[in-house]
Amino acid sequence: MAALNILRRADGDASQEETAEVRQFLTFQLAGETFAIGILRIREILEYIPPTSVPLMPPFIRGVMNLRGAVVPVIDLSLRFARDQTVVNRRTCIVIMEVEHDEQWQLVGILVDTVHEVLAIPDSEIEPPPQFGSKIRVDFIDGMARMDNRFVVLLNVDKVLSVGEMALLSELGQREEAEEE
Repeated sequence: MAALNILRRADGDASQEETAEVRQFLTFQLAGETFAIGILRIREILEYIPPTSVPLMPPFIRGVMNLRGAVVPVIDLSLRFARDQTVVNRRTCIVIMEVEHDEQWQLVGILVDTVHEVLAIPDSEIEPPPQFGSKIRVDFIDGMARMDNRFVVLLNVDKVLSVGEMALLSELGQREEAEEE
């Protein structure tokens, strides 16, 4: 019980720094740049497993994988950002995320070059997204975190995997389920 009281101040005052919200983000590398996604959306991180390709899908959907019986689409984030296809190497990972669509949660895998670490970033260190000069669509960016004289791009998962793409992914999941029956 005493351990619960360690974080409390004896005088009852809390400084602004202690009450500032700190969020956790998973950082990863993609085409030489560092990006981050809020940790609350991430389910797990897997070593690269070649996905099963599905005909007539947009190029950024590399295919689907079987994750404990669930059909999970795998998206090449580099292609989604209109860049070159991710080159698979020994550090390539698939980050499994939960994305909401039509009030339901769906698992989606995103292909990244390498995963770095989980960072705790206070809101005071997050700048609004730039309105120009970014190499990806501005609506894909939730903010820019200042980290040791550089910026980390905080991605807006809901925009990167927008409703239109999620509808496509839902159709893909239904098609796969129908084929299995």
